[in-house]
Amino acid sequence: MGVPETAPSQGGPNGVFRPVTPHGTAGTPPTYRRDMPTSTTCASSALPIRLRGVGRRFGERPVLNALDLDVTAGEIIAIVGPSGCGKSTLLRQVGGLDQPDTGTVDIDDSPTRPTDQRCAIAFQEPRLLPWRTLRQNVELGLPKAGKGNRGSKPDKTAGRARITELLDLVGLGSSAGLRPRQVSGGMAQRTSLARALARAPKVLLLDEPFGALDALTRLRMHDLLLDIHRAEPTTVLLVTHDVDEALYLADRIVVLADLSQQQPRPADATGASDTGAAAATAGGATHAANAGGAPSIQRIVTVPGDRPRDRDDPALAELRLQLLADLGVHRVHAGNTITSTLTATATAGRTRTETAPAPAPTPADHRTAPDSTETNR
Repeated sequence: MGVPETAPSQGGPNGVFRPVTPHGTAGTPPTYRRDMPTSTTCASSALPIRLRGVGRRFGERPVLNALDLDVTAGEIIAIVGPSGCGKSTLLRQVGGLDQPDTGTVDIDDSPTRPTDQRCAIAFQEPRLLPWRTLRQNVELGLPKAGKGNRGSKPDKTAGRARITELLDLVGLGSSAGLRPRQVSGGMAQRTSLARALARAPKVLLLDEPFGALDALTRLRMHDLLLDIHRAEPTTVLLVTHDVDEALYLADRIVVLADLSQQQPRPADATGASDTGAAAATAGGATHAANAGGAPSIQRIVTVPGDRPRDRDDPALAELRLQLLADLGVHRVHAGNTITSTLTATATAGRTRTETAPAPAPTPADHRTAPDSTETNR
């Protein structure tokens, strides 16, 4: 049986929790955030990322196309989009786990390398070895020693100190000797995050790292990630299906389109296409006209305000509706009246649905009327 999530406590080796009342929430009970311990072996400086004209196909199916993106060192970028639009594939290009068919991917002005050691990745599943303790699982993330230093005592000593520091950073210092089956899902995911940080990465790739957690644990992990980013700054690419998560964590949100649902628009007399213009707006230099087809990036949204943000900020609420519209999610009011699709969906040229009130059901068939508010069972 797993150990429950630990509640915030004052003091202790895992940092001091301080009350924080976000602006605009006067009169509400304070929330608590942790003052993270200062890192003595802080991660190396974050590095910028540049993607130019990146394209990737699997057989006849295009997954990424004409993707241009510049990420500033230390920035947190959230990547959202429908399933199958290439979010995880994009992470794999940056981390050197896969190679693009077209285009280039650079970290700090040098091309990515296979399994690039400048990057670390954490997945939705913790992927811990069940026969190892939490400490031993985190140790697996340490960079390999060079040939001249292999097995040397100074490296082992520094490694042990680094693991202790990381376990304290994620609040697991007192649970280091437990095995994965003895801890909760949130604690296992924190262990996975600590293992990724053990490499002292300059780029941290997170592939839906909180998707399998319950809602409350996920909110706590959001705050933990921001605390870690403040203690050990790194460039972060976060893949998520959760729009609220993206708005709370990211500096910018990249919305990817599902290329399998898009049709390339015909080029004009000069050879330029409508999709090429969209690529220039969304991602930087235009490659769509040369690559053919629509670009992967539908648009890029800059999230207002500094982190940590107020989750109830009205500006974020409006932006949330716009992002959901980009993902094809309709806004529905009581009475089954669809206000609108808000904006165009990812499908190019799809007809916009206008406001239309639901027809009133007749008394004789009110339980089977197509637009009845009663839920079908």
